[in-house]
Amino acid sequence: MKIELNGTPRQITAGNVADALVELGWADARVATALNGDFLPTAARAGQPLQDGDRLEVLAPMQGG
Repeated sequence: MKIELNGTPRQITAGNVADALVELGWADARVATALNGDFLPTAARAGQPLQDGDRLEVLAPMQGG
């Protein structure tokens, strides 16, 4: 399916947000996620299905100042 990941079109096979993070290389990363503009808690990722055209934002914390 086609989704938009951080503003870039991507083709993925995952059916939910948790599996998408694994597929996209963020399996063990501490990240914040938003789906279609709404914050998605870590505990909800496995139960949140993805649909063609969804917008997924993945944000990693940065250090520095």
